[in-house]
Amino acid sequence: MLTIVMPAHNEAGFLETAVRDVSDGLRVQARPFELLVVENGSTDGTPALGDRLARAIPEMSVHTLRVADYGEAIRTGLLAAEGDVVVVFDVDYYDLDFLTRAIAELERTDAAIVVGSKRAAGANDTRAWPRRLVTAMFSTILRVGFGLRVSDTHGMKALHRKQIVPIAKECRFGTDLFDTELILRAERTGLHTAELPVTVEERRPSRTPIWRRAPRAVVGLVRLRVELRHLPRR
Repeated sequence: MLTIVMPAHNEAGFLETAVRDVSDGLRVQARPFELLVVENGSTDGTPALGDRLARAIPEMSVHTLRVADYGEAIRTGLLAAEGDVVVVFDVDYYDLDFLTRAIAELERTDAAIVVGSKRAAGANDTRAWPRRLVTAMFSTILRVGFGLRVSDTHGMKALHRKQIVPIAKECRFGTDLFDTELILRAERTGLHTAELPVTVEERRPSRTPIWRRAPRAVVGLVRLRVELRHLPRR
């Protein structure tokens, strides 16, 4: 079975469209699935909307976190998942074509994680240039300073649940760095990661300005480097 994990923070304007697009698309494919929406710290109508949708969509359930934390929302969904494969989608960034290609890649290779990369050859990143620049800088730091093998860590990804859950339990970072730490730990444990090029189109402006995220990311990367010092690159 397949599990879709969707973190949701103040997504009342997008949640219903995203959930119905994904659930309807998977039913057309006749693929058994569950859809876990992890509502975290919302102050708008997201919690009530999530509960209403869960009553209407049998494959859907809602998990609630009191604090807004994107990384912790992913971790919560991953640990609650029952599917053999877990696919992480954002409410404003999902692609069933990537899902199909990623599952095929997991089945065809020994990859434990397949990342939808905004920087892989063939990717089409239509975001504003400041966001593309920050992504490029972040990716370069990870490749050079941490030995990351894939070119991106944020965004859509597909994971083999049994291989990844033990690593998720070891992760110490949330917010912006959970998925980065997860992939780095997976690679340093000896698991294979792969990537597929994707198209990125913003459905809404970024919730957090770059000038706030960049310093937080730099501090987080320094702490992450210290945390991973005991895990040698393989």
